[in-house]
Amino acid sequence: MPSTLYQKLVASHTVSRIDAQHVLLYADLHIMNEYTSPQAFSALRDQQRRVLRPRQQLAVVSHIIPTHPVDNARRVILDPASSLQARNLKRNCDEFGIRLFDTTDADQGIEHIVAPEHGLIRPGMVVLCGDSHTTTYGALGALGFGVGTSEVEHILATQTLVYRLAGDMRIRVDGALPLGTSVKDLILLIIGRIGAQGARGYAVEFCGTTIAALSAEARMTMCNMAVEAGARAALIQPDATTVDYVTAHAPSLRGAALEQAMADWRALYSDDGAAFDVEHVFNAAEVEPYVTWGTSPDQAMPVTALLPAADDASRRALDYMGLRAGRPIAHTPVDRVFIGSCTNGRIEDLRLAAEIVRGRRVAATVRAMVVPGSGAVRRQAEQEGLAQVFIDAGFEWRQPGCSMCLAMNDDVLAPGERCASTTNRNFEGRQGRAGRTHLMSPAMAAAAAITGQITDVRTLGVHHASH
Repeated sequence: MPSTLYQKLVASHTVSRIDAQHVLLYADLHIMNEYTSPQAFSALRDQQRRVLRPRQQLAVVSHIIPTHPVDNARRVILDPASSLQARNLKRNCDEFGIRLFDTTDADQGIEHIVAPEHGLIRPGMVVLCGDSHTTTYGALGALGFGVGTSEVEHILATQTLVYRLAGDMRIRVDGALPLGTSVKDLILLIIGRIGAQGARGYAVEFCGTTIAALSAEARMTMCNMAVEAGARAALIQPDATTVDYVTAHAPSLRGAALEQAMADWRALYSDDGAAFDVEHVFNAAEVEPYVTWGTSPDQAMPVTALLPAADDASRRALDYMGLRAGRPIAHTPVDRVFIGSCTNGRIEDLRLAAEIVRGRRVAATVRAMVVPGSGAVRRQAEQEGLAQVFIDAGFEWRQPGCSMCLAMNDDVLAPGERCASTTNRNFEGRQGRAGRTHLMSPAMAAAAAITGQITDVRTLGVHHASH
């Protein structure tokens, strides 16, 4: 029977079938952060178990770490509870022999940026992490998804997971992205059309000429955000772009090992005639610069549109956001701008934002910050002169971390503050109690910083499509 890419990945990692809906799934790599692993290690100690395969684990301190622009050696977590989490993670990793990107590590960053840039994510893998945005790794043809805290213990002890099978969904996008738009705009359009639960229960495979033309990093943004439509996983068929990225970041993969790997990767595609439970088709020509107006990622609209009429579904969101139905979203003043996160904290994202910022100044009414996704991204941005562009414009150039994506550190919104953000979620209180979040692309966020309001970036003279 013809198989989908998702079905092939599951089949190749199935240790045993439990019943019609569940398998015991093998994990090639398990990633941990500071807040989803402590209970698992405590349980292992209580049962006098060891970690079965320590070298197939990775730990990163990312969510709780302050991003103040100080030297790596002086990065200190002052909050007592957060500091305890970080110290416990180090103690656990030391005891069980697990690689850790700790607070003062030069390569510390966000787990979903650190892992690919160190060549740890490769086509055909199954990657698990106690974080929902593990779907990011589908950009490289790996099956990645988030797991619950209770499941981390089972993975550490057995390198397997009791896994409930997903359905198959295919989303095809064809055509060229219009000038002044980006993959972030595309995924916000898709989520807005199919809804925040539109892919619930499905592994989504993205395909089409638009997807094939995307860079590896842009594909990561696409797969990262798929979970905001409820997707259990997101996948893109590996191709030459994938191979180029992986080999550039995994220098040890050479010679016979690379030839064997590439032979395996060539089989990673959905067969002709493979059945998908649901299919959607989109035209890239319809993409405009998008921005969210509400408190769910599917409450998104073109920046040129009017806010929706108030009904039962939108009234609460409009009230929380302090917006009025039927008014333009453009020209809404913002107090803060945040460029970063596992969605848009990569070097390509910073390049796109810097292109808008270069030679301009942040509005006097705005506090704007750029938080690179990792130490490596930060160094590269400094080498390319991007950091100086941001600094000259009046942005804060911060150390890496999850930062203002979520209110688990000291980069938070004050009640009522409105933020133009390149992150993935705009839930109530996500960036701080009573804070108001508008999701958008790095270029759109940069435009908001310069103008002090939500602005169609195309009005600032953009001359390229932001892949």
